[in-house]
Amino acid sequence: MTTSGGIGTDRALVDLYKDIHRHPELGFREHRTAALVADRLRGAGFDVTTGVGGTGVVGVLKNGAGPTALLRADMDALPVREDTGLDYASTVTVTDEDGRTVPVSHACGHDLHTTCLVGAAQTLAADSSGWLGTLLLVFQPAEELGAGAQAMVDDSLFDRFPMPDVVLGQHVAPLPAGKIAGHPGPAYAGSDSLRVRIVGRGAHGSMPEASVDPVVLAAATVLRLQTVVSREIPSTATAVLTVGSSHAGDAANVIPGHAEIQLNVRSYDPAVRRRILDSVERIVRGEAATAGAPEEPTITEIERFPVVINDPAALHRTLEAFASWLGPDNILDPGAGAGSEDVGIFATGSGAPLSYWLLGGADPAQFTTGDMTDPALLTVPSNHSPRYAPVIDPTLPIGVGALVTAARTWLPATR
Repeated sequence: MTTSGGIGTDRALVDLYKDIHRHPELGFREHRTAALVADRLRGAGFDVTTGVGGTGVVGVLKNGAGPTALLRADMDALPVREDTGLDYASTVTVTDEDGRTVPVSHACGHDLHTTCLVGAAQTLAADSSGWLGTLLLVFQPAEELGAGAQAMVDDSLFDRFPMPDVVLGQHVAPLPAGKIAGHPGPAYAGSDSLRVRIVGRGAHGSMPEASVDPVVLAAATVLRLQTVVSREIPSTATAVLTVGSSHAGDAANVIPGHAEIQLNVRSYDPAVRRRILDSVERIVRGEAATAGAPEEPTITEIERFPVVINDPAALHRTLEAFASWLGPDNILDPGAGAGSEDVGIFATGSGAPLSYWLLGGADPAQFTTGDMTDPALLTVPSNHSPRYAPVIDPTLPIGVGALVTAARTWLPATR
């Protein structure tokens, strides 16, 4: 299979993608995936280091004097039960720290990211006449935890390996396959996930007067939290507050002793972020005090992602190359999105500009206009959905081609 840019991918790469898809691994547990990646990089002639930041893999290939380009892919999966119906769908389950059985799948496309970067590595190594400099390939763990990029930087990534002159990467998205989208400046929101533990007083279901009911308290807290963005944040600011989990009790006739909610905040502006987090704390503690809770609630940070900021000049340079390759009609500006990523940590940690784009991965037949106004964007299964599954052709060859094109743009054979 080939793309209009002449970048092909063979059956071995498709098989690798399906293999990784069938065997997803959660953050910091990507041992099998890392071994597959390391084996293929060594076979392509890269100097390979494993175990960086836990389960990260770094490949280095030097090809004469020139700049260094960091190309990044994330490897981890999600605790989501796959419902795609594919013949290579994941049936993997793992046991979590509480002894529960948790389904795992690549519901965000990191298997595609990993395979694309392996394919790009093989393509660039096989034809080094078109570029000069150093390829620094980073296969990152635990993006979904917001911890993998920082773990690699903390593991002396930029002391042990060449310092990059640019950071390049992509994320598959529910856009038509064949399209690439990028937004300059702040492109992806910062994210804070919190766990709130509310302490009440348990009692028999027939004696609510003897309790401080944490179920009612949690419900009141959730409702009040919905007013933070709608009533405390300016309408011109971008912000989202979502309560994604609420749990209390195990029986219909028992008022439990505590409840737990988990929530997520998305924002771009540091002042807006601070105001939301302060409001969350005020509401959580205020509702507990109003209910007469016997203990203060606890608020614990689960994960945090910084705002992803694309360097405008760097992104423009990369997207121009894509436009020459795929045609300008296939390059979109998606605007600033509320999704979150930790790829920017590689840029801030090295001081290099970031050029990060979205790779269309949905069947083009599902779309009408094929741009950011297409109503199908609201109905096509999106990342983190149990039904999310990029179409292999042409997504995989175009993803390989995008990374190869970007690398050759930043590591040109002539100055």
